[in-house]
Amino acid sequence: MRESPRYSTVLFDLDHTLLDSDASEQAAFDVTMRSAGVAPTPDVFAVYHGINQALWRRVEAGEVSPNDVKIRRFEQLLSELEVSGDPHDMGAMFVQGLTDNGDLYDGARTLLGSLSGRVRMGLVTNGIGPVQRGRIARLDIGGHFEAIAISGELHISKPDPAIFDHVLAEMGVDDRSGVVMVGDSLGSDIAGATSAGIDSIWFDRHGNADAIGPTHSVTDLADILTLIG
Repeated sequence: MRESPRYSTVLFDLDHTLLDSDASEQAAFDVTMRSAGVAPTPDVFAVYHGINQALWRRVEAGEVSPNDVKIRRFEQLLSELEVSGDPHDMGAMFVQGLTDNGDLYDGARTLLGSLSGRVRMGLVTNGIGPVQRGRIARLDIGGHFEAIAISGELHISKPDPAIFDHVLAEMGVDDRSGVVMVGDSLGSDIAGATSAGIDSIWFDRHGNADAIGPTHSVTDLADILTLIG
């Protein structure tokens, strides 16, 4: 007889955990910049990337909404590059590009399939609602999750424990001793899980180093099955 899993409820992050968000972002950036008549060179992308990362850190700090990032990143980019353009049009095109591009990491679909029917699963993601909903539908993974919490829809962002409270309440999970959060970000996924009183698995894709904070760490999605049991 197969043993019961160590964790009965598994919460997943989406970007950089299940989804290759780097490929999605690069494709969206290329088409958006060309629409504005700007060559999407590595130097231009580096400027954009710095702006975008700074804005998402502010999202995690609760200073701005994920929905604000849509326009602000292009307002700031156009200003930095000293070129003209419509940040609203660029924001809309970029959002569509994010929705339409990017695949799951190798092993992600197998992992979800292996866990389905054995554990309960939820998705907790910082992002813009239409982007994340569109990606989930395109990749056909929504059926794996009992609840999906998107920060742009709830106006709560990881690492705020309230977003974890929301998804667990929606799932009807009261006992947090059997819950684990899987994510790539120490600042949002792992810190948020700790604040919410649940265990965590840090997906350290680049094999950086051991970190203080996560309950477990893996460098391969397949290793998550072993940890969950």
